[in-house]
Amino acid sequence: MKIKAIAIDDEPLALELIKSYTAQFPALQLLQTFDDALSGAEFLRSRPVDLLFIDINMPDITGIDLVRSLPEKPMIIFMTAHKRFAYEGFELDALDYLLKPISLERFARTMHKTIGQYRHLHSTAAAKEPESLFVYAEYKLVRIWLDDIDYIESLEDYIRIHLHNARPVLTLMPLKKILEKLPQDRFQRIHRSYIVAVSSICSIAWRKVLLYSGTALPVSDTYADVIRGWTGK
Repeated sequence: MKIKAIAIDDEPLALELIKSYTAQFPALQLLQTFDDALSGAEFLRSRPVDLLFIDINMPDITGIDLVRSLPEKPMIIFMTAHKRFAYEGFELDALDYLLKPISLERFARTMHKTIGQYRHLHSTAAAKEPESLFVYAEYKLVRIWLDDIDYIESLEDYIRIHLHNARPVLTLMPLKKILEKLPQDRFQRIHRSYIVAVSSICSIAWRKVLLYSGTALPVSDTYADVIRGWTGK
């Protein structure tokens, strides 16, 4: 199954480059290109795709705002001439961002990552629940096995995923976002700053959970009912 993609960029030369590069990857099918952001957005709303290449700095609407407006988001690869936009791109769960001028070598690395992510998404879609998820850490896509997660800690715009037998993984993502990706019967939010793996809990005391790792996590008033549900009190 080919990855169906479109590209949106107000620079015709950039679109020609994307056409040339994507043609070298049989797994990709570039359906159409748009030098007008609004036309590209209209196409996306009527015909969903798997992958969107999109420039960030465009005259009609920024690529960031266009992606935010989409009710169903495909995999996103932002293209930009400015490094300062990378933070916003990752905030929107972008798969990658390509800094212009884009080399074929850099594009190829992104495509290998994209193809792997696409296969992962389609293999887990048929599963009852995901056994792993992918997050960005240190400019690469890292697989996190759900069974390895001890707890997850919020650090404002970032989260730190604490694992049983490995060093924590720091990634740019709000706590609420990763909670949506986790099975509700296996992971529970107990505090504005913490999600805990239920299987990691050793004991429960008043407004605290003690994990097998020895870590004690607080339970806030907002989530006190969660503890009462576990204890029956």
